[in-house]
Amino acid sequence: MAYQTTYPYTNEVLQSYDAISDAEIEQALATAHALYKDWRKKDALQERKAQLHKIADLLRRDRDKYAEVMTKDMGKLFTEAQGEIDLCAAIADYYADKAEAFLAPQPLETDSGDAYYLKQATGVLLAVEPWNFPFYQIMRVFAPNFMIGNPMVLKHASICPGSGQAFDDLVNEAGVPAGAFKNLFASYGQVSAIIADPRIVGVCLTGSERGGASIAAEAGKHLKKSSMELGGNDAFIILDDANWDELKTLLPDVRLYNAGQVCTSSKRFIVLEKDYDKFLDILIEGFKTAKWGDPMAADTTLAPLSSAAAKEEVLQQIKLALDHGAQAIYGNEAIDHPGNFVMPTILTGITKDNPIYNQEIFGPVASVYKVASEEEAIDLANDSSYGLGGTVFSSDPDHAQRVAAQIETGMSFINSGWASLPELPFGGIKNSGYGRELSQLGFDTFVNEHLVYTPKK
Repeated sequence: MAYQTTYPYTNEVLQSYDAISDAEIEQALATAHALYKDWRKKDALQERKAQLHKIADLLRRDRDKYAEVMTKDMGKLFTEAQGEIDLCAAIADYYADKAEAFLAPQPLETDSGDAYYLKQATGVLLAVEPWNFPFYQIMRVFAPNFMIGNPMVLKHASICPGSGQAFDDLVNEAGVPAGAFKNLFASYGQVSAIIADPRIVGVCLTGSERGGASIAAEAGKHLKKSSMELGGNDAFIILDDANWDELKTLLPDVRLYNAGQVCTSSKRFIVLEKDYDKFLDILIEGFKTAKWGDPMAADTTLAPLSSAAAKEEVLQQIKLALDHGAQAIYGNEAIDHPGNFVMPTILTGITKDNPIYNQEIFGPVASVYKVASEEEAIDLANDSSYGLGGTVFSSDPDHAQRVAAQIETGMSFINSGWASLPELPFGGIKNSGYGRELSQLGFDTFVNEHLVYTPKK
């Protein structure tokens, strides 16, 4: 597997990286496991807390440096990359501040004696992470597990090696002990061997269904705990009592942020037939404002896709939809540029027998559905193999929450697009995966909940 940075704006190869050897992987695992054992023997929580705060400080100090690394790796807007670094710093501070409370022994009610459970580290973790948020995806797993005392090795996406190496350099600069984090330029064959290694106790992955199924199977074969976030086809339901002025302020960002390469971005817009034409007019006007160009330029609002392969896949999905009866009412025109740009596109007329009906389009493409009733909107939202997130739009909070409770998904956002904050759990159901990251739920994913029980005499 070739690890190299190919700048999506120009498709120029900026840097290549050597693959890691089996001997280097063995050294990384040995160092990480030794550190885990050392942390179990002594209380190093305060040291780790200071080190994680230091990482947050360095991220803020060198914000633009790290943001540019991500932009050059996978093409996202520099301004969006800056926001990602800010979020990473906030996640680091959050877990450094909350770790003592999250690790506190938890009392258990029983009349038979005294019982509580400890939250303890379990060992070295493997993280397999994607390219769309090259720092954030690492931080939301690294920060909580670092505070717990679980070292982590990383297999990052092959198209964003600069980000993986930059994160490695960051934790080293913060004075984190050797073995706490290590970026590995590993092949998929080596990843399988790493999962099988007895020093690895858990695997977390954010990626595709196919990738998740493969990694989960490897983990299951070796009885390793895993957590998976595998994308989504999130519904955006506009109810009868929606505030349209408020809705206009959200469009088109809920679909075009990060060039549409967000697992939780709104992909299926579901609107009542009486409001259908009005909604399409608003969405088209919003999409028309998108300005493609240099992702490092402040006035660019639409970034290229992450790779030539990603661009080709999105274009093929649009064609697939059209070949089976859908209509492109806006977009689907070529952009004459060597970069990986896809024109924002709006699809309508997608029927249940269209192959694209149950696919996630990972790019700047919105699918709009017309329904006759609120009940039909809920049924359509739930008619998906995915269940990651979704939005319900209504001027009545109680109404919105009643509808949200009926959606089969891991996260519902009321009158907003997707959101990611350190204190909010992130994750889905169905083919969108299992487990949670962020918040206390994410903190507890790879802890040992160790019962201590003293019966009455």
